[in-house]
Amino acid sequence: MKTVTIITSFILAGILTAFFLGFSPVESTGKLEYDDEQEGLEEQLVIRFSHVAAENTPKGMAARDFAKRIQAKTDNEIKVEIYSNGELYQDQNEWAAVANGNVEMIAPATTKLSTRFPDWQVLDLPYAFQGYPAVQEAYEGKIGQTLLDDLRGTNVKGLGFWYNGFKQFTNNKQPIQSPSDMNKLHFRVMPGPVIEAQFQALNASTSELSFNKTYRNLEVGFVDGQENAISNIYSKKFYKQQSYMTLSNHAYLGYAVVINEEFFEGLSNTHQQSLTEAMKETTDWVRRHSIEINDAHIRKIKRSSDMEIDVLTTEEQKRWREAFKPVYLKAKQNISNELLQELERIQQTHSP
Repeated sequence: MKTVTIITSFILAGILTAFFLGFSPVESTGKLEYDDEQEGLEEQLVIRFSHVAAENTPKGMAARDFAKRIQAKTDNEIKVEIYSNGELYQDQNEWAAVANGNVEMIAPATTKLSTRFPDWQVLDLPYAFQGYPAVQEAYEGKIGQTLLDDLRGTNVKGLGFWYNGFKQFTNNKQPIQSPSDMNKLHFRVMPGPVIEAQFQALNASTSELSFNKTYRNLEVGFVDGQENAISNIYSKKFYKQQSYMTLSNHAYLGYAVVINEEFFEGLSNTHQQSLTEAMKETTDWVRRHSIEINDAHIRKIKRSSDMEIDVLTTEEQKRWREAFKPVYLKAKQNISNELLQELERIQQTHSP
């Protein structure tokens, strides 16, 4: 019995010693050593930027350029996480995602906003712009500002427009040089009243398909063709499933860059200014480089495929404009006269 008592006393003494020496209340409540790297991580704001294009397109490159600029301007206080190729959200649900704050930024094709905001249809009108300077005047002038103002009250703030390139037709049935060549062909299209009216005027049928499902539908022959900027035709390898391309330049493909308004308003004035400056600088960058990117991609298509590529002459383009007149008549019912008048002024200013 005495032995048990001695052993018990040793155990209790050990526990008390460990408590006072190894688990001192002073040490357990003391401050941790300061780590400036950890402080930076705690304060860093993250912008999740979701888009559906490939990384080697004008939009994909612009997103990376913007991310670098905003991080540099804020000394890494704002980080942009880019999710390309529809990794997070596809065409049909990215607007709801940014409006609800599930992501902070998206850059949808302007066409995709035309179903929600009728005035945005002005940017889809066929042969609306004669060359890149006309597009810039529309995007960065009165038309662009009016359209961005149209987003007010949606919890989505418009930051500006990014550039890609003029759209071209591709298909797997026959060369397309005159409007009649479109008769009874079936095309993948983005949703938009003007685009639908465009193909109706050509007596072609359409299916609205997600951008990232287009290749598969071309591959299995569900659709005969599609329209897109050359950079998208190349990056998504549409040309591998198409035998013919028509360099028609019949419409322009660009993007509206938007941000969750609640997130933006929650930024400090300094961060808001940095974001706005980065956006402007990236817009200038992509306006210049988008032309080079599309030119480089058409050269790669010519080198790596046997696709037949036709170019519309000036006379042929006149016939297409004539065929598209019903599209303008229908659009006038939905687009404000003010915007149509401004578009007409731009067309007159930049006419060949």
